[in-house]
Amino acid sequence: MTGKLSRTAAIVGAAETDRIGKLPGMSRLAIHAEAAKNALADAGLKLSDVDGLFTTVAGPNELSEYLNMVPRYVDSTGVGGCSYMIFVRHAVAAIAAGYCDVALVVHGESGRSWIDMEAAGTPASPAGQFESPFGTAGAPTTYSLPVLRHFHQYGTTKRQMSHVPAATREWALLNPRALMHQAGSITPEDVEASPLICYPFNRLDCCLVADGGGALVITSAERARDMKNKPIHILGTGEGAAHRQVAMMRDFTTSDSTVVSGRQAFAEAGLTPADIDHLMLYDAFSFTPMMFLEDLGFVPKGESGPFLAETRKGADGRPIYKTGPGGDLPMNTNGGGLSYCHSGRYGMFALLEAVAQLRGTAGDRQVSGLRTSLVHGPGRQFAAAGTVILSND
Repeated sequence: MTGKLSRTAAIVGAAETDRIGKLPGMSRLAIHAEAAKNALADAGLKLSDVDGLFTTVAGPNELSEYLNMVPRYVDSTGVGGCSYMIFVRHAVAAIAAGYCDVALVVHGESGRSWIDMEAAGTPASPAGQFESPFGTAGAPTTYSLPVLRHFHQYGTTKRQMSHVPAATREWALLNPRALMHQAGSITPEDVEASPLICYPFNRLDCCLVADGGGALVITSAERARDMKNKPIHILGTGEGAAHRQVAMMRDFTTSDSTVVSGRQAFAEAGLTPADIDHLMLYDAFSFTPMMFLEDLGFVPKGESGPFLAETRKGADGRPIYKTGPGGDLPMNTNGGGLSYCHSGRYGMFALLEAVAQLRGTAGDRQVSGLRTSLVHGPGRQFAAAGTVILSND
């Protein structure tokens, strides 16, 4: 099936909730509803036009009830933060098969205020039995394991890793919606000087905690030509799942699901990493995009640290980071999960930023001349993965 579904569907609507950050007056379902309403308005469509519903934090049953709709196709794939990249892939397939005509992919999460949210994990779960008793207590403690192996095996350093949040903060300063927009620049030294959370992660290595949501509207490429917005074409997609517990990774320095997902997406699009102008790589922690740069083929294995640590001085004397504004490889241009927003499952926000960049509506952070964008993320601790390659051409 390689290439069969490339360019057969397009994104025609994309929007976030009116606000992100702290929304104590909105439940999980209300956040979903506002995101859906805004994306449909962006597409120039009504809820009655939607016949495919893709959602996971709120399941299709409860969200269809809340929105008073009866979709004829539903998908609730829930593998973590990359579920939304995988939803895009599944929506393309469903539209091609005739199972639905207009797909609504919705995300909403009360990640900070915790209104109408459910706690994950129990003592009887595999993690509760085989990880928690040994000291793991949330994502910083589990995500740290692959980092330490990478440090040991390839000589990667905390200073190299600290360039990731420093670069994304520069993008956030250009984005008025970013939660850290007013917080000022940070240097790699600032990252290392911030409070230690779980070695090797300091506070500025860790994503934000916020409320918010977003949604996409996807339809066939043929129908998209007559829609309100210029379509953003879906060139290639991929997905994979390799394990559940981080301790079960085959190789702590490689995300097997990322390798599989990326290969699928590049093959379907008929492109290589050299053809990609813009990257949105899920940054739950400063190390995660480093792993993805390697596993997706943008840099050789083990070389993401030296690659990201390359900086040069701008005309004003300020550092220009490899992936920051003015850098060689624009990445996480909204500010990422580290400086923009992270509700718990960040994948939707990465997709929405890619759409904004390809539409040319990203304001002061707009990267000129973009034709292609790759969006990639993990599900849980490098367990699952989803990849989407988009284009405005």
